[in-house]
Amino acid sequence: MIDLKLVRNETDFVKEKLATRGVEAAEIDALLAADQKRRDLIVKSETMKASRNQVSDEISQLKRNKEDASDKITQMKQVSADIKALDEQLTEVADDVYDKASRLPNIPNDNVPVGLTEDGSVELRKWGEIPDFGFKPKSHWEIGETLGILDFERGAKVSGSRFLYYIGQGARLERALYNFFLDENEKAGFTEVLPPYMVNSASMFGTGQFPKFTEDVYSLKEADETLIPTAEVPLVNYYRDDVIDTDKLPVKFTALTPAFRSEAGSAGRDTRGLIRLHQFNKVEMVQFTKPEQSWDALEMMTNHAEDLLKKLGLAHHVITLTTSDMSFTAAMTHDLEVWIPYQDKYREISSCSNCTDFQARRSHIQYRDDNGKLQYVHTLNGSGLAVGRTVAAILENYQNEDGTVNIPDVLQPYMGGQTKIVKE
Repeated sequence: MIDLKLVRNETDFVKEKLATRGVEAAEIDALLAADQKRRDLIVKSETMKASRNQVSDEISQLKRNKEDASDKITQMKQVSADIKALDEQLTEVADDVYDKASRLPNIPNDNVPVGLTEDGSVELRKWGEIPDFGFKPKSHWEIGETLGILDFERGAKVSGSRFLYYIGQGARLERALYNFFLDENEKAGFTEVLPPYMVNSASMFGTGQFPKFTEDVYSLKEADETLIPTAEVPLVNYYRDDVIDTDKLPVKFTALTPAFRSEAGSAGRDTRGLIRLHQFNKVEMVQFTKPEQSWDALEMMTNHAEDLLKKLGLAHHVITLTTSDMSFTAAMTHDLEVWIPYQDKYREISSCSNCTDFQARRSHIQYRDDNGKLQYVHTLNGSGLAVGRTVAAILENYQNEDGTVNIPDVLQPYMGGQTKIVKE
């Protein structure tokens, strides 16, 4: 959530910045109008409460003097009733202010490319050679089905479209990847966490999924529980309503979890394969930092995710997303896109974002600065990496003409020294 004081004091700046994210000026004006109404009601309520206190003192004085206080008592009862009605109105208006503010996205960093679509993202760097097979490359789903390691048909039978079974060497490859990612993340200073896979609404609100993106998740009927769309949610909320010991900062967490997404609005997109599933595994990275540390932390996390791809030998590039293409909570996002031969283009495999104090304000996560004053931490998140998409990239980039798939050198120890996937 953006700082309401910033909206009040630098309205034109906020309007200009959020316009690059598709926010209409009228939304900000409506927030300010509601906020002004709330502040006016507070003044009125405090004035009436002061008057009530004065009347109470006068009643006490009259009683001490054994004088008639009935008129004053009647007056106080009316004032008390008016204050109660005013406070109820104030609660409603305050809730409206909070709701309006919670629907505004984070303010983008000045270095984020401006764009109301995904077009216009800036390529920062590129690594690796695009493979030249000497034959027409197959899709990862065709490779996986031919080898008998991916079963989409039975996944659809049991659960529906965009689900699958990993079989044999396919399951082992997936396991090898997430163990490799977790080990590398631990070497980079991240503490491994095994979090809950279901969270409550307060947690979803804290990281910015609620209220704006309720249609994108799976929630349980008659229970305040939602299947996590990413491990970012339980990891960030670990410190919800907490003050982090300053000496611990930066705190770095990593976790392997399934991610559950309804993919609302994605009809017709990536209907085959591992790119867009309703359930997939992802290794997530989350950091809590002091404000002055967060931009260096973003570059560190992006570089680390990129190193994972380099160690796997997968060609990729790093881009900075446009103002409207990055996530609701982000002030800047670097995407890593891996080369997918069958599609003849790069596809996202990791997003690394600095959310500044946006999530910390929603989740009330603070630390004490050098003067002992409470300040909001900055939160960052990044995929390290999306496991299923990495499986797709390996199957396509390491495929052989005979239908087998070479295993990247760094994964071979995780697969018992196996060097190639062959049909069983």
